[in-house]
Amino acid sequence: MSDHTADGNQLLAELEVWHTRPAVPTRRVALGHLVLPVDPAPGFGGLLLGSVVAAHLDGIDDDLITDVHRLITEVERGARIVQPRLRHRFQVDRHGLAVSRHRLLGDGDDISFDFDTAGTNLAQVLGAIYAVERLAPEHRSALAPVMQKAARWRGPIGAGLIAHLAGSNTLALEALADPRAWALEILGFDVQSDDPSGKEITARFRQRMRDVHPDHGGDEFDAAKAMSDLAEARRVLTANR
Repeated sequence: MSDHTADGNQLLAELEVWHTRPAVPTRRVALGHLVLPVDPAPGFGGLLLGSVVAAHLDGIDDDLITDVHRLITEVERGARIVQPRLRHRFQVDRHGLAVSRHRLLGDGDDISFDFDTAGTNLAQVLGAIYAVERLAPEHRSALAPVMQKAARWRGPIGAGLIAHLAGSNTLALEALADPRAWALEILGFDVQSDDPSGKEITARFRQRMRDVHPDHGGDEFDAAKAMSDLAEARRVLTANR
């Protein structure tokens, strides 16, 4: 993704949630500008949507948590969502509504969140879930488990959450954007070639591990990260075989 923000950070994903202004008694939610790359899942878009849910869920009533999980399941199934839902009506028209903007940003290999929340926590959670509903069925199915994991997260909003949602042991931008291509490159395979066999992956993993190990001339300072990346690359390429 080539878009950059005014401060030079790379824009990885963006979500606009339009919602009722604080002084207005009605409760409405709509969606605005969306930048949500989700292929391969969860993509930067899925990480942002899940993080919006995780960051705002503690601010909603406990008696609504079960309904949040139920709504995610209905979105995954493509079910018709009867309105209003969770005390809010979802609509297309944004006239008279205020806006909250949430972004996932990259700076080198560092990832950060920019949550500009102007409405209620519940409006942000609903906006993220309804953004998933806009996706193609195969992407909804892939992202729904990510949203469920986000709705159960109780830790800080940062690197640990990203790794948890991505199911990854590395936070390298290349790995999060395209795990397969990153893993092939880490292990020294041609990215454009067919998938290597399990035997080829294991052999290449062992060879690379020997190459980076300090006992075989690898740089001791970089060895720990290199070995961790190699293990993660092997996991990515052997998963679901």
